[in-house]
Amino acid sequence: MVKQNINLYLASPRGFCAGVDRAVKIVEQAIKKYGSPIYVRHEIVHNKDVVKSLESLGAIFVDEITDAPENSTIIFSAHGVPKSVFVNAKKRKMLSIDATCPLVTKVHNETIKHFNSSRKILLIGHKNHPEVIGTMGQVPDGNVILIESLNEAKNIYIEDTNNLAYATQTTLSVDDTKEIIEVLKQRFPDIKGPSTEDICYATTNRQLAVKSMADMCDYILVIGAQNSSNSQRLVEVAKKNGVSNSYLISDEDDLNIFLNNFNFTDSINIGLTAGASAPETLVQILISKLKRKFEVNLINHEVVKEDIIFNLPKSLR
Repeated sequence: MVKQNINLYLASPRGFCAGVDRAVKIVEQAIKKYGSPIYVRHEIVHNKDVVKSLESLGAIFVDEITDAPENSTIIFSAHGVPKSVFVNAKKRKMLSIDATCPLVTKVHNETIKHFNSSRKILLIGHKNHPEVIGTMGQVPDGNVILIESLNEAKNIYIEDTNNLAYATQTTLSVDDTKEIIEVLKQRFPDIKGPSTEDICYATTNRQLAVKSMADMCDYILVIGAQNSSNSQRLVEVAKKNGVSNSYLISDEDDLNIFLNNFNFTDSINIGLTAGASAPETLVQILISKLKRKFEVNLINHEVVKEDIIFNLPKSLR
């Protein structure tokens, strides 16, 4: 049987960003230094494969620090945590290791700075996302107002418009966030923003790669977890840029469903990328599965070169 030809455009950059890479290494190094078990509050990054591989080394993932014993070692995930979590860990005589992405820490520091300058902070982000919970928890309750949509930005009522600032979750859609910020600046001309934008370089670059692939692809596949904000945004960006057949592939089952349900035409162009918390192994598994079924012409689609590395905490270097 003759295999059908497909062109597979492989987005670059894709997959792990510097913050995710650092967080995973923090867990690995902590296990080497302190021995297992090491407790990790929440998924270190939003990816089941990453979590499973760290569990096999001796990491135990817990929902709250009270689920780990007193005097134990606890790591806080790349998404960041409210200040109260550090305080409670100290009360329980735990050794805390902070794996918060430095770009998220930047947003935390800006939020604290605005609060210290008596400004109310408008945070653009998704409710209940761990990063948003962590950022809102840097200052006392009631000082950060969450804005989830353009509609909310247009209609939110602010009493004191002279002392206002905004910040954003780092993994949002670049275009959607830009629209919201424009509305806030129109409505509140004196609003203070970050010196450099909060959306992280990796989120921006991965969305850029998807946009540039959209012109040439009939399908775009995004490898990433269902609860990964940056992976979900990549699917949204692909659809907004004209590729209605864009899908999140969170595991091999999703891929099998995709392969079984689609009758491709004679020649097909597929774009493939991965969210910032998806390991390259998943990309390679997907490529090998496609190769079993199709004659794959692999095309490296590089948009930007990434060379950012974040250092590990001093205690683990």
